[in-house]
Amino acid sequence: MLSSDHIEIHETAFVTSAFRAADVKLSGDYFAYLWNNPKTEKWVEEYLTKVSSEETFTHCLRNRYFLDKIKENVIKNGTEVLINFGAGFSMYPFLLDPKIIHIEIDKPEIVGHKKFKIEQWQNEDLLPKRNLHFIGVDFSKEYKEGLLATIKSLKGKKKCFILIEGVLFFLDREETDSLFQLFNLLQDTGDIIGSASFQDNLKQTLAFKRLIDFFGEKISKTKASDYQTIQDTYYREISGYILVDHQDYFSLSKDYNHKIIQDKELILNENFYLLQKVKS
Repeated sequence: MLSSDHIEIHETAFVTSAFRAADVKLSGDYFAYLWNNPKTEKWVEEYLTKVSSEETFTHCLRNRYFLDKIKENVIKNGTEVLINFGAGFSMYPFLLDPKIIHIEIDKPEIVGHKKFKIEQWQNEDLLPKRNLHFIGVDFSKEYKEGLLATIKSLKGKKKCFILIEGVLFFLDREETDSLFQLFNLLQDTGDIIGSASFQDNLKQTLAFKRLIDFFGEKISKTKASDYQTIQDTYYREISGYILVDHQDYFSLSKDYNHKIIQDKELILNENFYLLQKVKS
């Protein structure tokens, strides 16, 4: 799916998986290696050189944080369904309790390829069977009503954890508002949202400037204004939810005893939020 001189936004899913596979002890993802391929390795090497060599660890810690929080909510909050928006090639279904129902949502080309490969690896006994449902969605088109009905038919009244990581950066605020409104319709009191996004101050760093330059070479969007950053206040003001946890790469590095290599200016510091629904 990766071409020789150009990368689509959805194809960054291969690169993200390669990052998680690079330090399995940190990421907790023992199956990410399955997505590795020579073309992805080329992109990873170029990305780490031109943007930030710390990116391997930022992605590992993002995966680890959400993996641990989902596990925690399965035990403490009775979570039975994980709904992953922009699931990419994440491997949470195979890292969590086999009883969990997984609803994976992404662009049709991503979910189609993922479904095909997972079934292949399951037939080869490289992956265990799981309760997996794939939904292909084009977020640039009207999707809300049909998606809501499909998810509700799979979820029923079960408690759920909604995860959205690596997505909001590529959406605008109107699309983001629409997604969180959809989450509100899907969830009941006590349910959790896990979200990852960048803050405004990232745009002043050298790492961000390098990222935009890299995207300018490889992806059609080329301006800083084409990418969304989100302040803490956005999460605090989402109707019907309370913010129950907020971390970033630096705080997680302390929690997981990870030694940071690069200067702060050269790190794409991502922020991670947990929201809990307080009223239906």
